[in-house]
Amino acid sequence: MLIGKWVLLLLLSPLIIAFNKKNRAEACKIENSDKRNVSGQINDDKVKNNSIFRIIKSNIRRYLEGYMRYMQFQVAYIPSHHIRNFIYKTIYLVEMEKDAIIYFGAEIRGGFNLSLGKGCIVGDKAVLDARRGGIEIGDNVQLGSFVKLWTGSHDHDDPYFRSMPNKRGPIKIGNRAWLGPNVTVLHSVTIGEGAVIAAGSVVTKDVEPFAIMGGIPAKKIGERSHNLLYNFKGNYIPFY
Repeated sequence: MLIGKWVLLLLLSPLIIAFNKKNRAEACKIENSDKRNVSGQINDDKVKNNSIFRIIKSNIRRYLEGYMRYMQFQVAYIPSHHIRNFIYKTIYLVEMEKDAIIYFGAEIRGGFNLSLGKGCIVGDKAVLDARRGGIEIGDNVQLGSFVKLWTGSHDHDDPYFRSMPNKRGPIKIGNRAWLGPNVTVLHSVTIGEGAVIAAGSVVTKDVEPFAIMGGIPAKKIGERSHNLLYNFKGNYIPFY
């Protein structure tokens, strides 16, 4: 069983890669285009007119997405940065620049919509939900342990409790920003270059460059030095 799941991942990898490439292409389209309905799902008249085909296609997609999610958790606990990074980049299509590090147990959703800059460090058990809006992280950014980036949420006023377009949007984090442990960033937020977010804060609005933010919701509590010269070299803790 332990070996079987990795063999199955290898066998299904061409399908998973194709699926992720399709998702990446869809993510590049305008979310409210006339090709989408209000729930954000792609319209397909042929599929709608064939209920059996629609059900089969829907179930295949559901099981494939579930399997990909399950295996992503397994990948996150492989005690090798080289193997993890290879799978993240090759199968899950995460864009990782040189010396970027993803530590043990990170949960990556929608890797096809995630980009990590040079020397970026993602702490252990972080959650990067890039699927619904995309996440772009700059160079030499430090994300502490248990940081959570959510690019979408459900609309509590929607009759069907859907994730509506007004509740989704990209997260962008500028170069050399530092997010402390347990920071939460909500959708449609840009964090400026060199900004610092104090541990446990919840960021709901854009953050100006070099601002020090703290609290729930996060508010400016100080200003960081603008003379930042450090570059992370990709040194990581082995097995972790």
